[in-house]
Amino acid sequence: MKYSYMKGQNNGFKIGSIVVFLGLTLFYLFPTLQWNLEQRHMADMTESERIQYQAENLEKLNSYQENSLSLGLDLQGGMYVTLEIGTSQLVYELAGDFADDNLREIIDIAADRAAEQRTDFIDEFVAEFEDRDPDAMLSRYYRSDADDITRRSTNDEITTYLRTQRDEAVSRAMEIIRSRVDRFGVTEPGILQQGNNRIVVELPGVDDEERVRDLLRGTARLEFRMVAEPDEINAAKQQVVDYFQNNEEELEEVGEENLLEVFDPNGRNQYVFGYAAGPDTSVVNTLLQKEDVQRLIPRNTTLMWGAQPFATDGGLELFELIAVRSQIELTGDVIDEARTAFDPTTNAAEVSMTMDSEGARRWARITGANIGRPVAIALDGYVVSYPTVQNAINNGRSSITGIGDVQEAEDLVNILLSGALPAPLDIVEERTVGASLGEESIQAGLYSTLFGLFVVALFMIVYYRTGGGIADIALVLNIIFILGILAAFNATLTLPGVAGIVLTIGMAVDANVLIFDRIREEMRGGKTLRAAIDNGYSNAMSAIVDANVTTFFVAVILYSFGVGPIKGFAVTLMAGIAASLFSAIVITRVIVDYLTRDKSANVNFG
Repeated sequence: MKYSYMKGQNNGFKIGSIVVFLGLTLFYLFPTLQWNLEQRHMADMTESERIQYQAENLEKLNSYQENSLSLGLDLQGGMYVTLEIGTSQLVYELAGDFADDNLREIIDIAADRAAEQRTDFIDEFVAEFEDRDPDAMLSRYYRSDADDITRRSTNDEITTYLRTQRDEAVSRAMEIIRSRVDRFGVTEPGILQQGNNRIVVELPGVDDEERVRDLLRGTARLEFRMVAEPDEINAAKQQVVDYFQNNEEELEEVGEENLLEVFDPNGRNQYVFGYAAGPDTSVVNTLLQKEDVQRLIPRNTTLMWGAQPFATDGGLELFELIAVRSQIELTGDVIDEARTAFDPTTNAAEVSMTMDSEGARRWARITGANIGRPVAIALDGYVVSYPTVQNAINNGRSSITGIGDVQEAEDLVNILLSGALPAPLDIVEERTVGASLGEESIQAGLYSTLFGLFVVALFMIVYYRTGGGIADIALVLNIIFILGILAAFNATLTLPGVAGIVLTIGMAVDANVLIFDRIREEMRGGKTLRAAIDNGYSNAMSAIVDANVTTFFVAVILYSFGVGPIKGFAVTLMAGIAASLFSAIVITRVIVDYLTRDKSANVNFG
């Protein structure tokens, strides 16, 4: 009687644990089920009906989507982008005012060699510098009070300094990209460092490729510059026009294009150097960079293209080439807040900015000293707008106009709030996974899971009879538990994760195989069914725990040091081990005890 009471008490706790575990699992899986039902419901609607339904149920739909089980890039589709930080540009900019043409040449040679031989740029840079002059000191170009880099610093110390700056730039770039992607609204993005200067970004469910490229690459270097004086602009422009008119025959002989064939110096605006069509802007840049032409442009003047084209009466889209001062009056570092706004007159999208106290003070001084003159607002080397200062701006609030549509304004706000990248980023690899491929992967994973489940379930029933049927019930619950654990911890289910579930199906019955074989062995020794069951579960426990704990530790190691698919596999494997142990030890024991509650009961273990 005492034995029966203790067994019932223990089973009461086990049953309670099963109910709680199953309840939590269904609770965390409920948003996933609801989200899938909502998607099927909206798929049957017309476009207008779907838009209206989404607007009316926006909060509910967003809640379902955010709390549902996330699918990885290989299952959901999306973009895979590898970015490389511009180490050569970073090294050049770190030299600051000490940089010269010799440093630029060394950096260019080192960059080409590192790309060709797939070696580290900084190693190539230092080697090229020392090959030219073994006695030369890098401290000629690099100084940093914060890092104790002085005129007496050795080349080794400066090499270490450059590597540290590169590593910090990569870490900073990852933080900025993560912030931008989070604001973009991507669910479960993957952002990982690859090597010493590359960042891998996985964006599940993203299909606007061009917008993503601009978002990731935009360095967000916001600059405020004064526009050059009209008299200087007109004088320099006339000299450039005269140069190309007077040298027209010579240019034809050497096969070079004439600037006046692709560039219109006449225009409606006294602050504009000229106009060109989008495809011709690169040709204009090349021609204006000629040494003879550069002498004609004032040294304190820089030519920048406008960010947005304007349409002529004939429908042709042209870009303005604007003459601005080389001196940067203010940068985007002073921006405290930014938000999307609308012009009250034209209702055009714009970005409203608020500066910090230091920026507001300097902005008040700049605008107060330049009333009636335009200030060029440049982003990443392109002039977004150049409004005329009407009066001194003392509150540090300004707006960027001429942006485009609302989406571009929101992206610019995102970039400004996330901060400027420490160095340019180049996309060196890009892959797009279509939704159809993701659906095929889901179907393949589902079929493999069902097939594996069917084969294992059939084997267990044929070989272990009633015991096999009990193990199959626990196996089905085990898969539900795995999905619930993934949903609870906001883990992402990937194709390797599906492979982990398939593997778990085989491992889940392993514990029951050990238990059932031990029960059969105890029964062959002449023990009663209940005694054989008790001894079978207790004696097999050490082997079950040893096997699963060691596998769990392997999964932890894979998760800690692995990346991408390996990490997804490890997460699923850990969830599967925890769920299979609970299913095999607790659930099957409760079912077996229930079936053998009468002394006359007969449960066949094969």
